[in-house]
Amino acid sequence: MRKSKKIVVKIGSSLLAHSDRLTLRYGFINGFLSDLSQLMSEGYDIVLTSSGAVALGLNMIGKRPDEAGILDKQAAAACGQPLLMNAYKQVASEHGVNVAQMLVTVDDMEDRRRFLNIKNTVLRLFENGVLPIINENDTVATRELRVGDNDRLAAKVAQMIDADLLIILTSVEGLYDRDPSDPEAVFISEISDVSEHLASTTSISALGTGGMLTKMQAANMAQNAGCETIIAEGIIERPLSSVLNNERRHTRCLANGKAASPLMVWLSNRLQVAGTLVVSDAVAQAIVEGQRGINRSEVISLQGDFTKGDVLHIYGESGKECARGLANFSAEETMMLARNAELPVEAVLGYKTKNAIISAENMLVLEEHHLPWEAPSDVPKLVSPL
Repeated sequence: MRKSKKIVVKIGSSLLAHSDRLTLRYGFINGFLSDLSQLMSEGYDIVLTSSGAVALGLNMIGKRPDEAGILDKQAAAACGQPLLMNAYKQVASEHGVNVAQMLVTVDDMEDRRRFLNIKNTVLRLFENGVLPIINENDTVATRELRVGDNDRLAAKVAQMIDADLLIILTSVEGLYDRDPSDPEAVFISEISDVSEHLASTTSISALGTGGMLTKMQAANMAQNAGCETIIAEGIIERPLSSVLNNERRHTRCLANGKAASPLMVWLSNRLQVAGTLVVSDAVAQAIVEGQRGINRSEVISLQGDFTKGDVLHIYGESGKECARGLANFSAEETMMLARNAELPVEAVLGYKTKNAIISAENMLVLEEHHLPWEAPSDVPKLVSPL
């Protein structure tokens, strides 16, 4: 028996909700699930990450997309999520597909234990032939603590289950070198280096929270996990199989060869920054040139209310991100240790433990194919973040 091919599919709000009426587009949902059920019968394991809850719930609270604030969107998500899942359940049952709902937050995806729990649930659903439908829990998400877009959530899920392919269905055929409305815009069918195309990804749809930029960021996350990404238009008739069979135009983002270990892939692909450390450019260069950790005497500044086990972004003084790693201490403990580097660790913290702020085995050096995060501005040197 061949190994099942795992696919993560992401659907944007503009495909699920009419832009004017903010009601469900049942024609698309039916065409999509008909195609998906055929692929599942052929042995594919598929996860769906679906937007749409907020857009579908706006009518119930009397708001339009351009006037809704964060509290409005949270309320709209609470109204729209049952509508969305009911539609999926009803139409999927007509095609012989059972569905399951999983609502997650950014904390669920960034915490290693919860991340693995979600993975185990998805794999168990696969074993029972059930389609997992994953969405961000917009009802409890805030502007500061949210995945921010389901493109990158989908890429995180692809990384989680070691997917072979991420398919992002959207309102356009794929990526162009500039705004598609420009008559001189050139379609890009294949991408190996995502960073070369970020300048042409500024537009955002009226109903979505992301745009082509977040799709490129998602593609980069998938690339680093050894997963290819397809960006294609969400047509009604065979939206998935037509691109799998290369029957219509789409943009394909190639994987970056063999992925690193699951832990290193998880370290490299972040949805938000828990905290940052700044070291000298000389230390940053030493980290890049040879696998080594960070000692407390090397910390110049820190930012974020992070805890032990959070992923920290490491920057040189020049502002270039060089690595990411698991914190051995909380932000407050790290600050105390860095400020008192001449004292034994036990004298500072009251208990014996390792000296490294980040251990070498828990650090990933960023390579050219990783998209770096910009360094936070105005970080005070060794001032408590609390």
